[in-house]
Amino acid sequence: MTSPDALPRLSLSTLDAAAPTADVRPPAVDPRSTSVGIVHLGVGAFHRAHQAVFTEEAAAAAGENRWGILGVTGRSARVAEQLRPQDGLYGVLTKGRESTSLRVIGSMRGAASLVDDAERVLSAIAAPGTHIVSSTVSEKGYRRAPAGGPDLANADLAADVAALTAELSGSSGDEPARTPIGALVRGLARRHRAHGAPLTVVCCDNMMDNGRVVAGLVDGILEAVPGPGAARLRQWVEESVRFPVTMVDRITPATTPAHQAEASALSGWRDEALVVAEPFMQWVVEDLFAGPRPSWELVPGATLTDDVAPYERAKLRMLNGTHSTVAYLGALRGHRLIDEAVCDPEIAAVARRLLDEDVIPTLTAPADLELGQYRDDILERFANPSTGYTTLQVAGDGSQKVPIRLVSTIADRLAAGTVPAAATRAVAAWVVFVARGRDVTGRELPLDDPLTDRLREVAAGDDAGLADRMLGVHEVFSEPVREHDGFRRALRAEVADLLGAVPAR
Repeated sequence: MTSPDALPRLSLSTLDAAAPTADVRPPAVDPRSTSVGIVHLGVGAFHRAHQAVFTEEAAAAAGENRWGILGVTGRSARVAEQLRPQDGLYGVLTKGRESTSLRVIGSMRGAASLVDDAERVLSAIAAPGTHIVSSTVSEKGYRRAPAGGPDLANADLAADVAALTAELSGSSGDEPARTPIGALVRGLARRHRAHGAPLTVVCCDNMMDNGRVVAGLVDGILEAVPGPGAARLRQWVEESVRFPVTMVDRITPATTPAHQAEASALSGWRDEALVVAEPFMQWVVEDLFAGPRPSWELVPGATLTDDVAPYERAKLRMLNGTHSTVAYLGALRGHRLIDEAVCDPEIAAVARRLLDEDVIPTLTAPADLELGQYRDDILERFANPSTGYTTLQVAGDGSQKVPIRLVSTIADRLAAGTVPAAATRAVAAWVVFVARGRDVTGRELPLDDPLTDRLREVAAGDDAGLADRMLGVHEVFSEPVREHDGFRRALRAEVADLLGAVPAR
């Protein structure tokens, strides 16, 4: 097999020269005639395998050429450096359990670094042809304070606020942007000053009510800036900028040299910006826009709705809750990978009971989401070995995940008069994972959690009192759950059963 390093690199010229093949799907839009209409902050693998794909498909379905994307990197310019020599082109290698396909995306019409190309980024946000600024910068990228507002004590955000203050006072505004949220607000200020055309900000990060969160951060920053210019800008944002809530879902494993070799064998070129994804993809977007938008609703897997909350609740409890259940039970039983764990008959049985008996009864499904099919999709996705998720990877940050993914379901079932057996076993697995720190073979299971020290301290002691001690961690267990006698008894029994299979330290 020819080494990928010896092959020509993907670009417009090599794409044009390539012979047609059934194995590789070319761009659905013509890159040369597509103009930028979206600025995306945080152009990592997930965006390139998710929103960029949806956007290209929507543009093709509607016959539009104004929805190209300027992808903006953060502190690292690596992705921009990968995309530029390829004229913004990259491949998405889609790997299912039994099939693999490769497509080239042409909607990425530019790549810029927030640090090195601040002027280009701010000008693009302000450009009248830009109608949407979207983002995937991770939750910590928004520089939120513990209380939820902007962390104005953060040095990078403070620098952006100082630059914004100067710009609103008439400065030239040539300071580099330091944070995505700072760049957004500074770009909004330029837009307001230049022409005041409306704009929609589409947050695609996994935060509850993500659009509302970003709107609050923008407002908090503007509130902190003195002077009438900031007050006028704040009023314009309230009137002319919209922040829809979204929910996103697609697994994008890290791209490996084996993936690149596989893609090169299919295509005949080298792709330094290749991304890998599972077949499933979902995007639910609140239909709240200030101006034009792509026709995303024309693409299978995309939903425009007045209320994202039911979809988000289903995802958190069904997908994320099952993911954590499989991770903790799988780790304790010695499984390294999620796909191995979910194919373990005992774990698979608990996962299905969790979904059917505990979670689904707590949900009100939107009209276009059939929960039985969604359940089957989830279990099929977890069994896909190409996703590469490890049980320890999913098990991290349990004190933050377990309350939302599992305890909330337990609370609803208790309120309905039922002690949920599978959800209780899932929480017991987390308790034993914390307390034992090893699997059935004695292999160590590191605890990666913001409350690690406290959890270890609470877990220390005799096994008989472990469940009761852990119920005292109020950050995890709400009062109706920890004070419910039936749940307490059930948790004790499940914890005792799991402890019996795992050697003590």
